[in-house]
Amino acid sequence: MRGLHADTGYLLYRLGLRSGQLFNTFLQASGLRLRHYAVLRFLAGSEGALQRELSTRLGYDPSAIVGLVDDLEKQGFAERRPSPDDRRSRIVVLTEDGRAFLRDTDEAGLRVTNDLLDPLDAADRQTLHTLLLRIAEDGLG
Repeated sequence: MRGLHADTGYLLYRLGLRSGQLFNTFLQASGLRLRHYAVLRFLAGSEGALQRELSTRLGYDPSAIVGLVDDLEKQGFAERRPSPDDRRSRIVVLTEDGRAFLRDTDEAGLRVTNDLLDPLDAADRQTLHTLLLRIAEDGLG
């Protein structure tokens, strides 16, 4: 039987867990978690999104998205607005407070990533990022 560290899938799983732990520790003071942060980051790159689009793009259950958006609205970081295309639908939009939160956390988020990737030099980090991006674009949509 081969060791767990010989299994690339297992290593990716463990690194994902570790990354999540580091990010959640970093976000703890704000009352947010990595899932909230992912929604905010997605919204920062868009003009808003339907909740079902957030669910699909982030890979979260639709019921989880409702709770995450509720939490972000309570913090003042996101808000639901009528969709310009269909007044019966609501889009989720990042607020100015949400943008400020992301700006304020950029440096700390970078420190978390740097801590995780500390064993790698700059070239290895770039290679890892390129490979992960290729996998994510192909396998995650």
